Amino acid sequence: MILGKCPYCDDGSIEVRDKEVSGKKVKLYACTNAHWKTEDGEVFELRDDATCEFRIWQNALAKYGKWLTYKEVRSLLEKETLDVELLSKKHGKKIYYNKHIILNPEYGVSVLWE
Repeated sequence: MILGKCPYCDDGSIEVRDKEVSGKKVKLYACTNAHWKTEDGEVFELRDDATCEFRIWQNALAKYGKWLTYKEVRSLLEKETLDVELLSKKHGKKIYYNKHIILNPEYGVSVLWE
């Protein structure tokens, strides 16, 4: 499934790939020009034939109680910023709050903490 045009290279498209990390199935949203290798199923590195590094892991914001959907990634590719609802657990209480996320070449996405 193609979600949109790659923002980091001229001829790539963002596609959905199924990966298994630490025994759990996770989606990887990656450029068609990004090719990954792994030896242990946990650390993924670019292969020598890769010409782009774009990737967003579906669980990139899991520590905030958020897993990114196809629709959210598609919107992020179009607008380059996205409002998401995150979760914080402090003092035994669940607190939901809205923040903006943006594309980040190193981590895939970043939360704007303004």
